[in-house]
Amino acid sequence: MAVRYSYLSQQFEDCPELWDELKKFVRTGDFTLGKPLYEFEDNFASLIGRKFAIGVNSGTDAIKIALRALGVGVGDEVITAANTFVATVGAIVEIGAVPVFIDVDETFCMNVDLIEQAITPKSKAIVPVHFTGYMTKMDKVIDLAKKYGLVVVEDACQSILAEWNGKKAGTWGDAAAFSLHPLKNLNVWSDGGVIVTDNADLDKKIRLLRNHGLISRDHVEILGYNSRLDTFQAVVANWLLPQALDISNKRIINAKKLDDFFNKIPQIKVPERTKDMRIVYHLYIVFAERRDELLKFCLNREIEAKVHYPIPIYKQKALGNKYNSMNFPVTDSQAKNIISFPCDQHLNDSQLEEIANSVKEFYS
Repeated sequence: MAVRYSYLSQQFEDCPELWDELKKFVRTGDFTLGKPLYEFEDNFASLIGRKFAIGVNSGTDAIKIALRALGVGVGDEVITAANTFVATVGAIVEIGAVPVFIDVDETFCMNVDLIEQAITPKSKAIVPVHFTGYMTKMDKVIDLAKKYGLVVVEDACQSILAEWNGKKAGTWGDAAAFSLHPLKNLNVWSDGGVIVTDNADLDKKIRLLRNHGLISRDHVEILGYNSRLDTFQAVVANWLLPQALDISNKRIINAKKLDDFFNKIPQIKVPERTKDMRIVYHLYIVFAERRDELLKFCLNREIEAKVHYPIPIYKQKALGNKYNSMNFPVTDSQAKNIISFPCDQHLNDSQLEEIANSVKEFYS
């Protein structure tokens, strides 16, 4: 039995009410900063539990614009995780800031006990990455930010509706960035992103930055970006948003079933499932002996496993040799041993069992 990774054909195969909404919308011609976008922003802010939400064109821009709005710029150091996706680092570098990496722990998120030693007089911000659906242990991040006068932008692109100590991802920092990429837990039909905050002045500045800095058609207050969330995509997002909690709940259920299977296979180690954390499993990752052989075996069996990511960002060519001498042992170890399996809300029990049985067969 084949088990695909992308679920998009299932998610949108039977949605006549969405098509009806899109047809109605197209007739309005309200394509740029239209009414459905503002409706989505209000709905998203309510879902996360913040006062303001601003739609932008990607999760990458959500990080970039939030940092710039908070005054981060050329030469400022931004502390983030050594295992993150390139978008986090790209957003930091694009505004002229300098990424400072720290190692992670078994939750795939930055080891908060290492943050303080990374702070220097040039430090301006912390970007904790809530990686794979886990959450960074944010209470210590916030305490350190207050102690040293740093701003915090949560990269919550992979962890919508995740929680740490009963408090949602995106509600801890000065601002937070979310992604609506098609394979995220709340997704649209193209790239998309959202910034959330409780600060009214920051909300105003972010809205300027996402729309060229325009305060009217003819008046440019600051130089900004062309980074509006398409109103067409907001129609899709409004249709999906009421399903967001059910989607995350189903992923949690599927992850538990896979955990139960894999806990019986000695060569597979299930990561720590932190008691005080609601993990939403944008990625379902375990540690595997002979990872590369297992990956090849699964792909030959049409089980679409993946590795997120085999080369840590700090070792990538794009960053030159700047970080090569640095030591991130947990990040490096995870890169060699992690493997991702499908865990989405559309999988049935037979498919989950097929994943587990294929892994068991490989090791036997």
